[in-house]
Amino acid sequence: MLSVFDIFKIGIGPSSSHTVGPMRIARRFLEEAKAAGVLDRAARVRVDLHGSLALTGVGHGTDKASVLGLLGFEPDRTDPDKAEKAFETARAQKRLALHGGPEIDFDPKADMELLGNVVPTVHPNEMRLTLYAGNGADIFSQVYYSVGGGFIASEKQLAAPAQDDLIAVAREGRHQFASATELLAIAREKNLSIHEIILENEDDHRPRAETEAMLDGVWFAMRDCIERGLATRGELPGGLKVKRRAPSLYAKLQEAPLANEREQLFDWLNVYAMAVNEENAAGGRVVTAPTNGAAGIIPSVLKHYCCVDGENLAQIRVFLLTAAGIGMLYKQRASISGAEMGCQGEVGVACSMAAGGLAAVWGARPEQVEHAAEIGMEHNLGLTCDPVGGLVQIPCIERNAIGAVKAVNAARLALRASDEHKVSLDQVIETMRQTGIDMSRKYKETSEGGLAVNVVEC
Repeated sequence: MLSVFDIFKIGIGPSSSHTVGPMRIARRFLEEAKAAGVLDRAARVRVDLHGSLALTGVGHGTDKASVLGLLGFEPDRTDPDKAEKAFETARAQKRLALHGGPEIDFDPKADMELLGNVVPTVHPNEMRLTLYAGNGADIFSQVYYSVGGGFIASEKQLAAPAQDDLIAVAREGRHQFASATELLAIAREKNLSIHEIILENEDDHRPRAETEAMLDGVWFAMRDCIERGLATRGELPGGLKVKRRAPSLYAKLQEAPLANEREQLFDWLNVYAMAVNEENAAGGRVVTAPTNGAAGIIPSVLKHYCCVDGENLAQIRVFLLTAAGIGMLYKQRASISGAEMGCQGEVGVACSMAAGGLAAVWGARPEQVEHAAEIGMEHNLGLTCDPVGGLVQIPCIERNAIGAVKAVNAARLALRASDEHKVSLDQVIETMRQTGIDMSRKYKETSEGGLAVNVVEC
């Protein structure tokens, strides 16, 4: 059963699939090697990155994340400054103290290879790790996949055929559902809101008070990210010479007299979303919502609508629970990986989640929440992932600002609709999945098409 905290995970930028996932994979690999009783014999480790992990790996920080994982760093407990120092030390000394194992020689140029010409058949984000003994013998090797939003899986896990293409989101617990249709049926039968259904399922994991504290912790991490983004000036790393814009935009908003409601709405949503994604692009601490590349949309909408007169934690919890329930459907019935679905699977899903969450805060019925989420995705179908220079900057930062505005409009449309809508959330999720399958590989986080080839990097 998926949990809210599978969807909302604290990690570091710039990418959940290319940074958070590989860090978790490298650490898991060493833990499995230790469990197999071979880690202490290791004298060398090799990391091979395939597909999208290779093509946009350097710009997304995959090389650094892999090394940090081998050192034992965990995304949700990593301080970005300490991580950067540890990575630079390992690279300069060409030595690695393997997590749970011996210290070995490690030269990134010789022991890590980014093979963009290798096109994986199981999932675009493929990572192979191998341990060698002192005599050069291969003593342990595994293939893993970073499948979006920080989720990871072994080759064995993904190779196992599914019994049904539509996998249940909740196979256990008091409320079992595999689709939005089933979720709405539970809401009608039990007279519950969507956030209540998700919360009661979380009760099977831990005490209610602990879940509420964890939800608050997710928001606090989002809030802190906004505040850092609004206060930090300078140029983003990577070579594109992109300047942070959120601090200056924020200063103008504070200095300017109140404008009309629509202008203020756009301006505040824009600045909050951009603050988060500029922090993400700089490798800062963010929350996957549901991915790093789309991390600014939900915090922006939360900040603008649930913190009017101070933080309304009750509203924030309703928003996060509802949004997570929607995100679970996308995760299980399609994908939240830009390398599989294009940006419709990241910004599109985040927009859909935020629309549903905001509608719930505004008192929408479950059917209206489902409608808001559907609208949020319907108008992001076909959105490509074509980061310039392989960096999560252009068009990613502005795209989050646009996604936040779209989410609010989707919620407003759903609450004001007088007739039953013609397209269901299940139908739009399936359409996104089919569109992602049909989309050319060059538009799915490879930087081989779109803006990535038509914008001159220098």
